[in-house]
Amino acid sequence: MRENAVKRLWQEDRPALGGWLVIPSGFSAELMAHQNLDWLCIDMQHGLIDYDTALAMLQAISTTATTPFVRVPWNDSAIIMKMLDAGAYGVIVPMVNSRAEAEAAVAACRYPPQGIRSFGPVRAVYYAGLDYFVYANQEVCCIPQIETTAALENLDEILSVDGVDAVYIGPMDLSISLGLPPQMDSDLPAYAEARQRILEACQRHNVVAGVNSSAVTAPKRIAEGFRMVLVSSDSGALARAVGEDVRAVRGAEPGAARGPLY
Repeated sequence: MRENAVKRLWQEDRPALGGWLVIPSGFSAELMAHQNLDWLCIDMQHGLIDYDTALAMLQAISTTATTPFVRVPWNDSAIIMKMLDAGAYGVIVPMVNSRAEAEAAVAACRYPPQGIRSFGPVRAVYYAGLDYFVYANQEVCCIPQIETTAALENLDEILSVDGVDAVYIGPMDLSISLGLPPQMDSDLPAYAEARQRILEACQRHNVVAGVNSSAVTAPKRIAEGFRMVLVSSDSGALARAVGEDVRAVRGAEPGAARGPLY
């Protein structure tokens, strides 16, 4: 089976740098996959991407060594299994708030006896190898999202679930849950405290901590101990690049550019 290169980085306590995909396009996914990122996440929750397009994007990413993840729309075993069968090497599962919900996510990612995943890796065997069944349970990543105050209160229970490889902070929803405006990478005290709390809990349980960042803040997050670090997105990079080109021609205009949320 093709190894999960991101898991190897984590086992060596090295950061895995990632990108986020919300544009429904195989070509833009392929373009992003050629930028020397360690992982790419296809966002089926808030992106504009349906199953057929996600499949084409997974095929595009597979032309490179970049590890493909999918954020599924919800903690639903059917879509988790379907995206793994399509060749995702891990799923990011939104709004996991309890031990039971974490256990459900893990179970959907693992074949029996460790889980309940049904066997049918129709495309995964071509991407990963014909021995997929032998190694899938140890190579596929289950990554719950921590993005509410309820999840914060249940951190230790969530992180103690066997089979949780990493958790990923959902910055917008966590900010809202804390009574703050939604931001992708905030240093407001309440959010920064929650982020540190999640990191320290991950370190106690030997679970990888994942976080949003940017080219500016990623080195700081890595130094803090985060090992799944988002550094760019397709729509964000496109908006920034076009905005810079337009400003270069027009000259700086107050309010001329809007920062992308994703």
